[in-house]
Amino acid sequence: MPQTDHTTDRPHPTRSLFVLTMAPLAFSLAQTTLTPALADLIREFNTDSSGVAWTLTGYLVSAAVFTPIVGRLGDMFGKRRLLVMSLTVFAAGSVVSALGSSLEVVVAGRVLQGVGGGVFPLCFGIVRDEFPPERVSRSIGLISAIVGIGGGLGLVVGGLLVDHASYHWIFWLGAVPAVLAAVLAQLLVPESPVRTPGKVDLRGAAVLAAGLIPPLVGIAQASDWGWLDARTLGLIVGGVVILAGWVVLQLRTAEPLADVRLLARRPVLMTNVATLLVGFGMFGSFTLLPQLTEAPEATGYGFGLSATELGLLMLPGALVMLFAGPLSGVIGTRRGPRVPLGLGALVAAIGLTLLAVDHGTQGAILAYNVVLSVGIGLAFAAMPNLIVAAVPLERTGEATGFNAVVRSVGASLGSQVTASVLAGSAAAGSRVPTDSGFTEAFAVGAVVAVVAAAVTLLIPRDRERSSRARSPEPAYAEA
Repeated sequence: MPQTDHTTDRPHPTRSLFVLTMAPLAFSLAQTTLTPALADLIREFNTDSSGVAWTLTGYLVSAAVFTPIVGRLGDMFGKRRLLVMSLTVFAAGSVVSALGSSLEVVVAGRVLQGVGGGVFPLCFGIVRDEFPPERVSRSIGLISAIVGIGGGLGLVVGGLLVDHASYHWIFWLGAVPAVLAAVLAQLLVPESPVRTPGKVDLRGAAVLAAGLIPPLVGIAQASDWGWLDARTLGLIVGGVVILAGWVVLQLRTAEPLADVRLLARRPVLMTNVATLLVGFGMFGSFTLLPQLTEAPEATGYGFGLSATELGLLMLPGALVMLFAGPLSGVIGTRRGPRVPLGLGALVAAIGLTLLAVDHGTQGAILAYNVVLSVGIGLAFAAMPNLIVAAVPLERTGEATGFNAVVRSVGASLGSQVTASVLAGSAAAGSRVPTDSGFTEAFAVGAVVAVVAAAVTLLIPRDRERSSRARSPEPAYAEA
């Protein structure tokens, strides 16, 4: 049975929420701040796009592997403790990359940064354990919206640093908020009273890593190798086979890393499917918009924007997510969290459709990206709320951790599929995509978002908010 240690004097949730938003902001900034610097890294390290792609692939693979592990450890040993540890490792990785003078060192630092992916299930778990029921949905919505906000701001800040400083400062920027968040979490956030004692399934963790790494590497390299290349297919198929074996292993393990029966419940399964699809659309747009707007005017569709100008163009979309996330929580509280998820997917589909039809002016791109961002903010904020409402209190970290993994896989798929569509549109002997390539890529994202909205109809209605309602509530003291 899970152990609880409720005290009669808990800090006010507003104070904790402020700290808990800083942790995912540091991680989500790191997802995109490096994007504007990729061309500089190619020149700096005398490599090609495949080589520099490992700065993104290493980060993504590490996050996918460690997020569920850290979430599970948080359920077992304390969520605040693991939150501080995750942020510390993330900051250490940022310093390693900042000091790195070779591609290998930068990639190693990025792998350490990926451990920070565990902050999402840990923050969600702390909110569910500590906050009064009426504040849970809105708070989780705000934390979830940070994914999009940080991603958009990362492009802005990354562009400024590329234009006016160097790639080293991108990593120093990542270290500062992580250290600050770790210190504040240790000082101001109470240790979560809910525990799920047990053993760490190291064997399950190793097999999970072995199953996740090959497909993610294959997907990341698909734009260079080709989707039908034997290496791409071999890595994807091999990873799927290993993951199937991992499921069997978990079913036969007394204290597994993940309760696959819990993950197979329809509310959890369908939410994860929708997460995969929405993640596809979000990061597909993060790939498309920079390439479209920074392309030379001579292409007939580009605007020749600098990295700084690109960031400013995308800034309104990032800021609007700050309001869409809490709004999603409000709608979810009144109508159930599947409503903002489906609504968000439909709004994102509208934004992507508008971008497919009209991306000929900067004003149109700015406006339609705002529409897209509203949809993503609504949807991303609803996903963890659906998971939290569907699983027992003591399994929150584990279940939301896997939801974050699914989002990472969707992001990788979205980025690489759109890259393949653009590459396929280029004329023979040229690497420059055509305008029709961007139209097709935006259209693909729109179709995927519509499918995501349809999947939400398969999520059962939320008849019971969560097992938290049956648990004793801590008392709160004003900060």
